[in-house]
Amino acid sequence: MTSKDFPTVEGSVFFPGDEGYDTELAGFQTAYRHRPALVVAARGAEDVRIAVTYAQEHGLPVAVQATGHGLSVASEGGVVVSTRALDGVRIDSETRTAWIGAGVQWGRVVEEAARFGLAPLSGSFPGVGAVSYLLGGGVPLLGREFGYASDHVRTVEVVTADGELRTVDAASDPDLFWALRGAGHNFGVVTAIEVGLVPVERIYGGGLLFDGKHAAELMRVYAQWSATVPETLTSSIGFIPYPDLPFLPDDLRGRYVAHVRIVFNGPAQEGERLVAPLRAVAPRLSDDLGDMPYTDAGEIYREPPFPHAYSGTSVLLDGLDEDAFDAVLKATGPEADLMVVLGVRHLGGAMSRTPADGGGAVGHRDAQYLVHLVTPIDGNAELEAARSVHGDVRAALAPRALGRALLFEFGDGERASQAQTRSGYGAADYRRLAQLKRRLDPGNLFRHNRNIVPATD
Repeated sequence: MTSKDFPTVEGSVFFPGDEGYDTELAGFQTAYRHRPALVVAARGAEDVRIAVTYAQEHGLPVAVQATGHGLSVASEGGVVVSTRALDGVRIDSETRTAWIGAGVQWGRVVEEAARFGLAPLSGSFPGVGAVSYLLGGGVPLLGREFGYASDHVRTVEVVTADGELRTVDAASDPDLFWALRGAGHNFGVVTAIEVGLVPVERIYGGGLLFDGKHAAELMRVYAQWSATVPETLTSSIGFIPYPDLPFLPDDLRGRYVAHVRIVFNGPAQEGERLVAPLRAVAPRLSDDLGDMPYTDAGEIYREPPFPHAYSGTSVLLDGLDEDAFDAVLKATGPEADLMVVLGVRHLGGAMSRTPADGGGAVGHRDAQYLVHLVTPIDGNAELEAARSVHGDVRAALAPRALGRALLFEFGDGERASQAQTRSGYGAADYRRLAQLKRRLDPGNLFRHNRNIVPATD
């Protein structure tokens, strides 16, 4: 296969050994990467259509990459469609919507929407690709008030396995529209999405940072406190054993800390009242809670902005068990053999309710908490060690577990299993997705992802 075999596109086509091949495949996840037979760096929807048609005609699987944050299954061979150049954003202030190209990161949408006093239901890190996040459901900073981000999607522009460019909404193809909002990469290459915005300009938000010696007591208070707060308040808590590295701030180097993150859509005075029980747990290492523009909300979680290698897993829970969390804190704390960042996100509220239009294919809406683990890794030995610790945590939390949040599953590579994918959905939803896959992609062209296999019955 050479460039002479591939049709002309507006963008670029790279083969192994070509200058630009590795650069186009580079992403935020550096533990591994796609190694396809060719990369199509699309400049528009027609390039994507040409790439998918070529792959179908030659029996080649298709993978998609924008920023490379959620890379869970790397392709060996086949075609990778790089969508990073599909970077258009249009805000319609009258309909409160944004039209977002497949390569756009949330930070840009936040800035564009803010010019009109609006905000997208973006997640904790502004560098994540907006479209991939929406295709996976999306757990927003304001999720308890407004629900999953994918439930606000209005229209999806997608190239399906037959090479057709479709504009899909609730009227044109209800089943595909449902599936794209939660299991999207299984059903085509999405080139753009229209999504609803919310009228939020400012929030009460920020973080409380505690010494890790208070972790167990803070977790107990958080479990009780989070059950009492209004839906306008979405929060999480992270437990982070920082390494002793010179580029870290002095107050974090070599220290185990607990970080409470708050996003409240309401007045600062009410926010102060609501967080008082958390502040009372112990003295804070830092406390930056206050009124802020939504454009600063991406700084609340303090997530690392640079590409790195990591492995991650998740558990969706129907509630928090204090005894189980004592074991989890011990397994992931400063005595652990490797660095494990433990996060607990409060769900519920609007995220636990199915929207009037039926919503998208988001699994386990009845979950009240999301526990997620991220471990920086350097080589296969650390990857296996991370998988071992992650497995221990899932086992400790199993009595209250409903399944996994697939957007928070990282680093499985070729070991990503059907059981993991199934755990992201209820049984009836998974059957519906598998039957739709049989109709739209019976050859499983789009399989280098958290793959839903076409139904056989």
